[in-house]
Amino acid sequence: MTAPSLERLVPDELDEAGTTGRATLALHVERYELAARHARGRVLDLACGAGYGTRLVADRAREVTEAVGVDIAEDAVAYARGRYARTGVRYELSDALAFRDAAGFDTAISLETVEHVREPGELIAHLVSLLRPGGVLVASVPTTPSVDVNPHHLHDFTERSLRALVAPHGLVEIDCLRQIQRFSPISALRREEARMADMRRGMVGYYMRHPGAAFRRLAATMRYGFTNRYATFVWRRPA
Repeated sequence: MTAPSLERLVPDELDEAGTTGRATLALHVERYELAARHARGRVLDLACGAGYGTRLVADRAREVTEAVGVDIAEDAVAYARGRYARTGVRYELSDALAFRDAAGFDTAISLETVEHVREPGELIAHLVSLLRPGGVLVASVPTTPSVDVNPHHLHDFTERSLRALVAPHGLVEIDCLRQIQRFSPISALRREEARMADMRRGMVGYYMRHPGAAFRRLAATMRYGFTNRYATFVWRRPA
């Protein structure tokens, strides 16, 4: 696998301590456990990363018949195939928006993905198009600012703004998981953890060029303190 980063979570390689280590893994596992409670039939895990979540859903949900993990990173897919594949669980290399499957899926999962793409609405529409009638969509986003810190993120979201992307497709919200993760600003500024190495540099300059980002960070800190917040939603497509 590649060097540790904010965008690659590999359970076997995590440090025990730290915000970005086991604490972050626990949040991701909790999201996949939520997905497993609703998963059935053919399952798609789009932007599956190292593949542990795809396997978790397949192992936990009794009504899953097949699970397909898809990611754009060759090393991630190779790792997933070697570490987590089994009968009924496979991994494919593809860009999220380019992925196609004529058979469709009963469950589509895409966690912490929407904030990465230039046109989030296109990704949501694509996920919905891959769902069979009556299928379930599970998606999560950070709901406190992240673009200022994470250069891989292109959009900040709130619960309202994510719901607004999904609303035109007529899906019905059936579940929601909210998570809070506390962090040390000093540890973050010092990049004391290996996965913090690719945090955005030159923050003062960034805020000067993007005053809106500075305002959002200040407002979130005043309201929530030094915490990151996340929301995972489950929607059902009408039969």
